[in-house]
Amino acid sequence: MRHFIIPPYLLAHLADSAGDRFPRAAEAARQALRNDEPVRLARAAHPRYPDFGEGTPRTAFAREPRGPQRTIYDARNAEELPGHRVRAEGEPEVVEDDAANEGYDGLGETYAMFAEAFGRASIDDRELPLHATVHYGREYDNAFWDGERMVFGDGDGEVFTRFTASISVIGHELGHGVTQATANLEYQGQAGALNESLSDVFGALVEQHSRGQDAATATWLIGAELFTDAVEGVALRSMKEPGSAYDDDLLGKDPQPGHMDDFVVTTEDYGGVHINSGIPNRAFVLTATAIGGSAWEAPGRIWYETLTGGSLTETSDFETFATATVATATRLFGAESPERAAVVDAWATVGVPVTE
Repeated sequence: MRHFIIPPYLLAHLADSAGDRFPRAAEAARQALRNDEPVRLARAAHPRYPDFGEGTPRTAFAREPRGPQRTIYDARNAEELPGHRVRAEGEPEVVEDDAANEGYDGLGETYAMFAEAFGRASIDDRELPLHATVHYGREYDNAFWDGERMVFGDGDGEVFTRFTASISVIGHELGHGVTQATANLEYQGQAGALNESLSDVFGALVEQHSRGQDAATATWLIGAELFTDAVEGVALRSMKEPGSAYDDDLLGKDPQPGHMDDFVVTTEDYGGVHINSGIPNRAFVLTATAIGGSAWEAPGRIWYETLTGGSLTETSDFETFATATVATATRLFGAESPERAAVVDAWATVGVPVTE
């Protein structure tokens, strides 16, 4: 099964509205929807990945990561995976192929954030080699994690640019692998929205870690590099201000809520996994900005250890996760700590109750 960075409702709006101005983008969106439909049907029947190794729930850092083992493949605009190998670990850049080099660098930055911030040895914590395929399909408007590798389309060139250009997207998609290897949250309803939110958190942390940004100065945008100038918008999602990322004739209005009062009940998008993820996203940003400093430190560690600590089930909802983050903050920093207070206040601000 695949986790896509572009949700189906956004592609559907583009397919319906872009035909007169951008016929190539409209057709690319329709093609992406057709290609992805079998995956959506399969996930509706089986919303969780199969077991990913043995899983790695833990809270103690047990080993020293050895470094990434990356391999980049080129699909050459076909849809056969993995494609032709073009670059492996330690090899020089691929001449005149920005996508291959951006994919290689993004895999490395993602590995580095998890290793340096959390002591994690690749996404499975067992030094899983990191594979990626670029130039997938022809003008393919998406990127995805398929349980084994990252896959990137080149975009249609009218609305979307190449998907390797965004390091937050690379971190987001590999973050799905971390969730798959640990709590394996199902991809439906609130558990699915948590799954998406955790990937947004990791994507933002990878970007901030790579750029040396702190919580106050970071943009908290996911996919800021993906839109062309034709789009009235700044990114796919804003973690800081859900619902504000775009408002555009081609793409519609960003539908994300930032509070449980506005929670969207829908049967589309696996119960709104890309929509309602805005609520826990905002809770993380509120936590990180209240604590201050680098978000991959105290706030990132609270979220990471909650995911990997073994207290979550595959169907955990927002309240379960919120309560678990408070327990993690208490264990790590103390019952009277400002870190714990920041977590409690953040969940209260977005309307998610905490059970104590």
